[in-house]
Amino acid sequence: MLLALLSRNGVNAAGKRFSITSLTVKRAFSRSMSTPLLLSPSQLQQLLPSTDTKHVSILDSSWFMPNSPRKANEEFQEKRIPGAQFLDLDEVSSPHELGLKHMIPSERHFADACEAFGIEPTSHVILYDTHGVFSSPRALFMFRAFGHEKSSILDGGLPRWEAEGFPIEANAPARTSKSVYPTPVFDKGMIRSYDQMVSNSFTDLHSDPAVELVIDARSRGRFLGTDPEPRPGLSSGHIPHSFSLPFTAFLQTRTIPNSSVQYTTFLSLPDLRNALVSHVGDHAEAVIQGKRPIIASCGSGMTAGVLWLGLKLLSVPNVALYDESWTGYASRASSKIEKAKN
Repeated sequence: MLLALLSRNGVNAAGKRFSITSLTVKRAFSRSMSTPLLLSPSQLQQLLPSTDTKHVSILDSSWFMPNSPRKANEEFQEKRIPGAQFLDLDEVSSPHELGLKHMIPSERHFADACEAFGIEPTSHVILYDTHGVFSSPRALFMFRAFGHEKSSILDGGLPRWEAEGFPIEANAPARTSKSVYPTPVFDKGMIRSYDQMVSNSFTDLHSDPAVELVIDARSRGRFLGTDPEPRPGLSSGHIPHSFSLPFTAFLQTRTIPNSSVQYTTFLSLPDLRNALVSHVGDHAEAVIQGKRPIIASCGSGMTAGVLWLGLKLLSVPNVALYDESWTGYASRASSKIEKAKN
């Protein structure tokens, strides 16, 4: 992988190629020594026979939009990866003044959830969802924000696991014995507040190198204000000086052979890099090199996790997530909402 990385180049908005820096290579070496962010089904399968549940914990972190008829926990009860437990991201969260869901939990709430799942600080936590890649990156963001570095997502989720012929469990989920999980320390630098987002939006990127680049994972139509938000009464549009980067731009859709079932996986590293360049232009090089910090936002803080993870796969060092995202921002009457093309 590292040799391949050395030979790859990025492409900027003008079509010119820029080489991968030595800093990127150093980060790749460091990443190769740590727990991988992504696992394939075969890699997960290899982890299971030789370990017990204290060392490997599999969590179904599926989540659906409020207007969806699908129920994640009900689907989990019917079908899951053997030994998996269900992580409800709306339950393992903090209350919010605006009633927003799945906000980052308190340190103790996170630890209590880990104990209930039988997770220990040394456990390898593997997260998946039933879309392929949708809500599992948000769950991974949570684990990494609380310092649980031994965590990964299953790239392609349950559909890919099943498509590649690995076993499915359909009987009642087994109960797991409780563990002990010390209260962790939350990395506050990984989250941005409403006040921080407003302050950051006052200045154009070109006039101040300290300004953080904001990328929005919602659809282009919602970003421009031409399409409605799925949440009734909420205006569409975007934060001033932010960039549209739909989370789907970091993913590829696959179809299970002889079936109409589709699922998503992450793009290759070169394609991820090119997707970033195509949406933020020449800012991409500064982001990848760590010279320009970047914030991922979306509708409610869920699919911003896809952008966060895609950037971490590119070894981008300074990536934060706007936890409230657009729902929190647009719900406040004082927020400035733009609808023109950026």
